[in-house]
Amino acid sequence: MPDGEGSAPHVPESRAVSRKQTRLSLVWIIPIVAAIAGAWVAVTRILAEGPKITIVFKSAEGLEAGKTQIHYNGVTVGTITAIRLSDDHRSVIATAQMAPKTQDFLVDDTHFWVVRPRISGATVSGLGTLISGAYVGMEIGTSKVAKREFTALATPPVVTGDIPGRFFVLKTPDLGSLDVGTPLYFRRLEVGQIAAYALADDGKSLNVRVFVRAPYDQYVTPDTRFWQASGVDMSLSASGLTVQTQSLLSILIGGVAFETPATGAVLTAAEPETEFRLFQDRQDAFRLPARNPTTYVLVFNESVRGLEPGAPVEFRGIRIGEVTAMRAQFDATTYQFSVPVTVRVDPASLGVKLIGATPEEMMTEATHRRVIDTLVARGARAQLRSGSLLTGALFVAVDLFPDAPRTAVDWSQDPPQFPTVPGDVAAIEANVVSIIKKIDQMPIKGIGDDLKKALAGVDQTMVSARGTLGNADRTLDSADKLIDPNSLLGGALGETLQEVNRMARSLRVLADYLERHPEALLRGKPGEPKQ
Repeated sequence: MPDGEGSAPHVPESRAVSRKQTRLSLVWIIPIVAAIAGAWVAVTRILAEGPKITIVFKSAEGLEAGKTQIHYNGVTVGTITAIRLSDDHRSVIATAQMAPKTQDFLVDDTHFWVVRPRISGATVSGLGTLISGAYVGMEIGTSKVAKREFTALATPPVVTGDIPGRFFVLKTPDLGSLDVGTPLYFRRLEVGQIAAYALADDGKSLNVRVFVRAPYDQYVTPDTRFWQASGVDMSLSASGLTVQTQSLLSILIGGVAFETPATGAVLTAAEPETEFRLFQDRQDAFRLPARNPTTYVLVFNESVRGLEPGAPVEFRGIRIGEVTAMRAQFDATTYQFSVPVTVRVDPASLGVKLIGATPEEMMTEATHRRVIDTLVARGARAQLRSGSLLTGALFVAVDLFPDAPRTAVDWSQDPPQFPTVPGDVAAIEANVVSIIKKIDQMPIKGIGDDLKKALAGVDQTMVSARGTLGNADRTLDSADKLIDPNSLLGGALGETLQEVNRMARSLRVLADYLERHPEALLRGKPGEPKQ
């Protein structure tokens, strides 16, 4: 047997291998999973809550943290979570938690306001808050710029952006009875309302922003006239009493009406935010505008009490202009006071037609001056007249006075002075003064002396008349005594009257007999002996 055949097989040498130790124990798996789940829940909750915003209010009246909600079209889109004062203590800063997916709502022109019970013009809103409490209203803007800090509106907007229509601006020197929510009328239909108003930058007028709903906004053209339709418009003319009003609501709270004059031309709708003038009434709105106004000065040496700026200037009942200003002046040469009245007149309102002249020639200044000089030469003068006996209002009337002293217009003055004559009131006062002067010139003392003498003669005549009446009384007494029944003459007179009575009775019997027997005149009475 060879060597090595009986030896044991080769066994590899064993080595000790160290076991790897893990750093993370199974005990930490549960806390890690819990943390991940918590983070997931937190992130999910944050993403589900929506953005946070801040809203600045003038006051926190009606607001309550954790309860006051933010509504848009009746849907809750957020909640007020905290309320604090601003650093200057003049306003209130509210923090609101918005609902998810409201990021697109929070843009630069989005508005917030507090909804409370309000009565503004013809609008009554927020009555539901009497039970549920105040809430914050919201109007979504159209801007693309995101925003998270807002300032709440002091008053809620009358018109929200989702109502079709257009806004326009009316300029007026006086707001009158208008207010936010005042209705807007077109042919007595309520088609809109006043949305807001603000004082102009120059402080001389107000800008009233009105909203006209569709489809009525298409009837607002560049030539449309707006006027205040507040109260009742009454006029008394030859046709009788005329009363005009838009509605009972406009009588109570006022209103604005608009209409477009019928010109026959096709007019396009006005652009949004177009400015219009707000007239005082319909008559003023439809009065033709002055095409070539001319300014004159009228100097009056009488009282102008009752004459106001805006008073009409009329030529034989046709309005041709208006009074623009009045002032007083003193002439140091004559030591007299006078009142210059400035008027603006539209020559086109006179309707002057020059035969053979073109429209362009009629509008020239030379033609205008020639017409005025001709009228003044024929006696055209300005005069103050009473427009109303109840109010004492005056107006300027231009008429022809052929007997007026001749004069001419000095066109070198700016503005030129138009001649005047005393008004009716001044003429009456002059007549009264003249009558008083004539009365003062009468010899009142001499007339009184003559009257005393005449009265003395009358007294003497009355004494004589009293004597004559006394004699008449005595004569009547004597006559009474003569006709007394107990006197001798009275007895004789009684017997005479009895005889006359018997004679009359006999004649009556004879007349009756002859009436029955007329033949007795020829034959005699039957039974009488014939001779």
